[in-house]
Amino acid sequence: MEGAAGFTPERQSGELRPSDANAPWHETVDFLVVGSGGGGMAAAITAADCGARTLVVEKAASYGGSTALSGGVLWVPDNHLMKRAGCDDSPAQAMRYLDEVVPAEVDRQRLRAYVRAAPEMLRFLEEAADIRFEAATAYMDYYPERAGGKSGGRSLDPRPFSRRRLGALYRNQRRPPVDGAGLGFSVTAREAHLLLDLSWRSYLYIAKRLLQYWADIPSRLRGLPDNRLTLGQALVARLRHALHRRHVPLWLNSPLRELVVESGRVVGAVIDRGGELRRVRAERGVLLAAGGFEHNPEMRQRYHGYPCEQWSAASTDNTGDAIRIAQTVGADTEFMDCAWWTPTLKMPDGEVLALINGKSYPGSIFVNRAGRRFVNEAAPYEDVVKAQYASHGRGEEAIPAFMIFDARFRHHYAVATIAPAKAVPDRRLPASLRESDFLKKADSLEDLAAQLGIDRDGLLATVARVSAMADAGRDEDFGRGDSLHDRYYCDPNHQPNPAFGAVRQPPFYAIEVYPGDLGTKGGLRCDAHGRVLDGNGVVLPGLYATGNCSGAVMGDSYPGAGSTIGPAMTFGYLAARHACGGLQ
Repeated sequence: MEGAAGFTPERQSGELRPSDANAPWHETVDFLVVGSGGGGMAAAITAADCGARTLVVEKAASYGGSTALSGGVLWVPDNHLMKRAGCDDSPAQAMRYLDEVVPAEVDRQRLRAYVRAAPEMLRFLEEAADIRFEAATAYMDYYPERAGGKSGGRSLDPRPFSRRRLGALYRNQRRPPVDGAGLGFSVTAREAHLLLDLSWRSYLYIAKRLLQYWADIPSRLRGLPDNRLTLGQALVARLRHALHRRHVPLWLNSPLRELVVESGRVVGAVIDRGGELRRVRAERGVLLAAGGFEHNPEMRQRYHGYPCEQWSAASTDNTGDAIRIAQTVGADTEFMDCAWWTPTLKMPDGEVLALINGKSYPGSIFVNRAGRRFVNEAAPYEDVVKAQYASHGRGEEAIPAFMIFDARFRHHYAVATIAPAKAVPDRRLPASLRESDFLKKADSLEDLAAQLGIDRDGLLATVARVSAMADAGRDEDFGRGDSLHDRYYCDPNHQPNPAFGAVRQPPFYAIEVYPGDLGTKGGLRCDAHGRVLDGNGVVLPGLYATGNCSGAVMGDSYPGAGSTIGPAMTFGYLAARHACGGLQ
């Protein structure tokens, strides 16, 4: 048998027909990578450096996938950069932490492979391909108080990269809807943390970056983005630059249509290259690194029970194609009901933005339609969404939930692309915000409740209780501010609790909050080498997977910032090494 449907395709006028059992191969490579996010490109670089003829194919018209839209952070325990910065770690400590926070359903052999190989992958890409990071020494694990947890260093921030080094290749790089700070110029994760408090230091930094930005007169005259790429943009640009230096071809507008099987082994794939079907033979293996099913309504409804694809901040091209095609050749799946959950905001222009940091500043709360809180708003974003779904499941109408904040909060803090009022007062907000229902405003909580259609008495009682607890400095209901994590995005000048404040000063504001995600985490079940397994746990020879089209090595958990891209790149590295003979 050959092909998912049991036939051998034939190219004829750009079409594949089942009638000819001797259809030719149009391309032959050693290693075929489907998907051009962090996992796919890291694997392609690894394979190329093993001497393998490598091809990357990408469904979309742009490369980079959800990695290009992300913060670009990797979670790598026991890495050399954290140790260089004075942060202690070891494989034993990392496994102790993962055993604490990752559910038992995750294969521990695979987890151990990650802990062992992630630092190795990092060193390889740094030394061989100029993929550079800095240890985020102040960015703690998401559960730092748990055994083996760390107060910083395991999360790695990509170093900035010059757009000009990519030249014309940058034209096809996927770009986020807005830059990370909403300021027009790019910032790193550490710089963004500095900016958000709008202290005198942050104003000096803004002035410096604005001067650098506008001093690049040729780019400004041509309407080009900031030459200094950061976050996921910098990571993807570095990876693409490394591929280019290795002469690894990357086909855009080239979705996977079929996997080709001979004698029980995946030996290639059918790729739709710009409307022409091409049979690509892969002598060493095929790696699926094509993202999850975030924007597939049927799969979201089947596995998650809600039409939540409309709330995802991931790439809109991720529709689960690789997962479904692999299933036709016998691949098993796992964690299909899970995602990398995060609260999201639906902007007036239709863009969906992840709400990562603005939810943690003192003076705001999340409430359901009953006007009641249901979560520690400063908790890890995955936990916030799980609590939102739980509240909704209890009949409390928490989709959407409402972020309520007062004039003091609005004056001091940013939310998504909305700058604080001390920098941009209400009258100077963009017309799209002032003239839409996105940001609601009222002189009293009673009027705000009426605008939102939520229970008036419930909201008044909640705000009164929150304000009394905030004055005392202790959230007795949900423990907001108790964890070191809660105090990463906070206001250290706000006392007695830097992450928890009263909602007291009119006018009052509200924004709808949805249970979104950064991508789904359910996908193909794999072993410690990234090989895809069938329903009996048997390897499907020649087929590998990584990233969000594979079952997450973290299971239904989120240990720290970068737990998505770190494993994607690590298992891409391991898959390429295994397929190309680097591992036995």
